[in-house]
Amino acid sequence: MKKILFGITNLSFGGAERVLIDLANCLSETYEITIFTIYGKGELEPQLSSNVTLKSLYDKSYLELSKFQRYVTMPLKILLFNRRIYRQKIRSDYDIEIAFLEGPVTRLLSTKNTKTRKLAWVHNDMSLVFGQGIKAKIKRWIDKKVYSQYEKLIFVSYDNLEKFKQLYPTLKKEKGVIYNYIDKDRVIEKAKEEVEEKFDEKITNFVTVARLVEQKGIDRLIEVHKRLLQEGLFHNFYVVGDGPLKEKLEALIQKEQVEESFKLLGKKENPYPYVKKADYFALLSWYEGYPMVLLEAQILQKNIIITNTAARETLQNYKNYAIAENSQEGILETLRKILRNQSEEKEVDEEYQNQDILEKIKKLIEIEERK
Repeated sequence: MKKILFGITNLSFGGAERVLIDLANCLSETYEITIFTIYGKGELEPQLSSNVTLKSLYDKSYLELSKFQRYVTMPLKILLFNRRIYRQKIRSDYDIEIAFLEGPVTRLLSTKNTKTRKLAWVHNDMSLVFGQGIKAKIKRWIDKKVYSQYEKLIFVSYDNLEKFKQLYPTLKKEKGVIYNYIDKDRVIEKAKEEVEEKFDEKITNFVTVARLVEQKGIDRLIEVHKRLLQEGLFHNFYVVGDGPLKEKLEALIQKEQVEESFKLLGKKENPYPYVKKADYFALLSWYEGYPMVLLEAQILQKNIIITNTAARETLQNYKNYAIAENSQEGILETLRKILRNQSEEKEVDEEYQNQDILEKIKKLIEIEERK
């Protein structure tokens, strides 16, 4: 039985984290699976199968660390001592090591080990994921060498693959695209649970599930929401998720005086009932990879609205969706059209090909030779 290690920053609420939980649980029926996290106590950890081994570099969660530890101590430690950490905390007799998320864990697992195949997954637009400042430029410069240590790079969307090629045109590594795996039955079953939040069925209700970070563009969404209300287009917006921008967004909601119609619900272990209750699921981000929440919304047969990002690849064979131009005015115009009942429907061709995705991953695992 092959031994496979997956590395990820933590197992808190998030798209890549959700994918890894489902994938590891499924693969553990065939392979010996270990997940290595940098930070422990992730909210999704209890959902791991008993067949999966979990190891963490630190037994604390990311939020239990001080700001100085989060932004200075830990990044420097991983950057300067990644080889030592790898030898002491990670290296074992694994057949394959898979860095499942861009960032620190990909840098850790890039340490050379001639006995182990190395694969890396990329879930985001690498030209944007770290921002645009000097720190981002340094990270991108470091990561060019980091990714050169991997046998093959896997991207969750063709858009992200093309952006990576543009960012690193001279990096001649084998690359491929495998869409995200998802446990469809789990989503359907969890969506049946009741929730305390009462939705006003007399008006249109939008729900988004997202971390409260710059990428998700919640601040511009609050401003769009206020403008639509001023036009007499009444609706509610519910945001399931938490993150570092929570206080800033709460202040903006108060400033715009939309507390009754734009609600931050906080993170939920089970977001699916909220998605099911909504009239529309919205993911109006600045950039995306291949978002799990859109696949989950499709399983629950929701009307979907996105901005024009790589997320559009998730909707190729779906119906009832709208794609907004990726700006505040573009979002405003699309939501205005929807609230005036002018949205278009598209015919569905086929459902999400989950089994094909699993077979591609198993084929990747079974390849013996290194490129």
